[in-house]
Amino acid sequence: MAKTVIPFGPQHPVLPEPIHLKLVVEDEIVKEAIPALGFVHRGLEKLTEIRDYHQMIQVVERVCGICSCIHAMTYCEALEKLLNLEVPDRAQHLRVIWSELHRMHSHLLWLGLFADAFGFEALFQQFWKIREKIMDINEATAGNRVIVSVNVVGGVRADLSPEQCRWILTELDEAEKALKELSNTILNDYTVKSRTVGKGVLTAEMAIATGACGPTLRGSGVAQDCRQLKYECFDRIDFEPVVYPQGDSWARCAVRFGETLQSIDLVRQAISRLPEGDLATPFKGHPEGEIVHRTEQPRGELLYYIKASGKKYLDRVRIRTPTFANIPPLLAMIGGIELADVPVVVLSIDPCISCTER
Repeated sequence: MAKTVIPFGPQHPVLPEPIHLKLVVEDEIVKEAIPALGFVHRGLEKLTEIRDYHQMIQVVERVCGICSCIHAMTYCEALEKLLNLEVPDRAQHLRVIWSELHRMHSHLLWLGLFADAFGFEALFQQFWKIREKIMDINEATAGNRVIVSVNVVGGVRADLSPEQCRWILTELDEAEKALKELSNTILNDYTVKSRTVGKGVLTAEMAIATGACGPTLRGSGVAQDCRQLKYECFDRIDFEPVVYPQGDSWARCAVRFGETLQSIDLVRQAISRLPEGDLATPFKGHPEGEIVHRTEQPRGELLYYIKASGKKYLDRVRIRTPTFANIPPLLAMIGGIELADVPVVVLSIDPCISCTER
């Protein structure tokens, strides 16, 4: 049987991101997938040469808008370690609140897109309707719906009043109720299961061998989450990774659905334990040294490498995003599946090419 090479992306009706693959197909079965990266390279790391380390907070937030708060938080945490700064407890809790709100709206965006991939337009709209509540919380508390710009080196620049905290909890109660009403459709509907169960299987052994992270890893039964490192206030709130062992597209969907509900609980915990105190620790001087710092993005492990030499301009900023780590696992998933299943399997890793190709 002759083999055919079919280009998939960077533009495709199912894809929210311009991922580009070359699929080697034989009789409707994908034998091999070859990635082609670099389609939307923007040179954000190069800006380190002309933006000082305070201005770089706004730059790293634009690596990816959906998880911008976690990018800025990770960057600031790395610099705080170099500067030996202790972030106030209140700021730590506020960072967790905003970062988990970002995890919610990222997962809700993906759940809507995943539903849309099956042609479930009404379900897509319902997930995004819930997401609007999260975006409204961001706008009301930080002044913007996507890039909230609350993180600074040493803490945060914004605060939450008791009235805002009560309003957030009310909004999250409504979001949780609406989300649970959709669980049966997104997890148990016949059409959804026929397109996801047993599709794009990634075993736990293969997930570890190919370097998978985030829901892609936890959907293969591996209970690994960077929030277990206890950064910010995660050592003071109850947290366990959401894990499903099946390793298929359904399991990766179930992990994200479960994490959305879990993030609601984490925000509740952070608000209930929100201490009084300062929002930021003042400091003088510039960072010096080298550091690698990790946090958990909605898509998985985010890694920042920073090199500084005591000047206001950093020598090097290197960012390893979770989608970059999840491309090798994706290639392993695609080998041997039917061509018609490729869009859903690709979408199941929640690819973010703007993150990957800075």
